[in-house]
Amino acid sequence: MPFANSTVVGNKYYATPIPGDPLRLRIEFSPTIRANTYGGLRVQVIHPHTGEVDATVLTFSDHETFLRRDRIESERPGYSHGTFDKYHRAGEMPWQGAEFDGLRRAIEQYTQVWFPGAWATATPSRSPGRTVQQVPTPLASTSAGRTR
Repeated sequence: MPFANSTVVGNKYYATPIPGDPLRLRIEFSPTIRANTYGGLRVQVIHPHTGEVDATVLTFSDHETFLRRDRIESERPGYSHGTFDKYHRAGEMPWQGAEFDGLRRAIEQYTQVWFPGAWATATPSRSPGRTVQQVPTPLASTSAGRTR
């Protein structure tokens, strides 16, 4: 999300799209009836004193987030389409294979209703996190110990 005044706490995203405005944006995963399985994003407008003002759920299936992945995985027994869960292969994110363009457009439309102009004036999205820097391996030093 492109908002400068934002943070992530746990698995929830909080933002103040219009600086000085009391309304806040909160985005979190929307659970399904299956434990530890998520079917979309719950997007909320929150007022600090009165609580939730509005909320909507943007499902992954409606926004084709996992369409390509689901086509590949459709043969697997017990597979749940349009969702992700906490179980995943080592080294992969639970939402591996997701396409977020549809969700991003839906969130942009939603925020334009509650925070007019905020998306257009928001800071550019953050650059990707730092990557591992390749450092040359130091040469082995000779020691006074025995060698074979």
